[in-house]
Amino acid sequence: MTAQPKTTRVPLKAVALPNEHGGWGFTLEPILLGLLVAPSWAGLGLSVFALAAFFTRHPLKLWLADVRKGKRFPRTPIAGRFALGYGTIGALGLLLALVGAKGPFYWPLLAALPLMAVQLWFDAHNKGRNLLPEISGAMAMGSIASGIGLATGMEARLALGLWLVLGMRALAAIYYARAQVMRARGSAVNLRLTYAAESLAIGILLLGAIFGLVPWLSVVALGLLLPFSLYAFSKPPVPARIVGWSQMAFGLLVVLLTALGR
Repeated sequence: MTAQPKTTRVPLKAVALPNEHGGWGFTLEPILLGLLVAPSWAGLGLSVFALAAFFTRHPLKLWLADVRKGKRFPRTPIAGRFALGYGTIGALGLLLALVGAKGPFYWPLLAALPLMAVQLWFDAHNKGRNLLPEISGAMAMGSIASGIGLATGMEARLALGLWLVLGMRALAAIYYARAQVMRARGSAVNLRLTYAAESLAIGILLLGAIFGLVPWLSVVALGLLLPFSLYAFSKPPVPARIVGWSQMAFGLLVVLLTALGR
């Protein structure tokens, strides 16, 4: 009898589901903020589009990495099919937004494309966890909140303010989380750089509040991160999952206070 070739079983979960826990918060926060301040069917469509884009990233990253290497693994066609399926769902969500929108919502999404391109380039080269692509991807997702607002006819500067809040929240949170993870690994950490990034984010939001782009409650919410960081860094490092959960809770606080202020 001729021996049958062995087939390598590919765990679907490892291909289909995102493996970066921090990305959940940066995806759900703009959706929640947008729907809280400007609920609509078009906003729901953009929310579906954002979730589909988030789910597309992981299988697309695997597929791009294999293609770049010129190799075909058992996971390669599976990753391609998942990326195509998620992309189709995202296109349907975008279509719903186009049909139901009361205003041009697409310019923030177009403005975010270069940021997404940076993240995808680093993903294809297996460098997606570098600082630049993490910040670029998180800031790009914030454009969804602006799009949801514009789809209901919200004033452009106020919609831009939603993106500004989420962008500065992402900048501060990523620096904080990376510092905590490095501390947990026993690596040297430049805490001054982390404090500087948080101070910069708070300062930009402060200017945004002065010019009427963002609510003052957003400044208050983000401002809480600086004393919290001073306290947290004075204590022993905590596991990454604790950092992740605390940042999701902090992100929810920023979203809720911004929605209340708006």
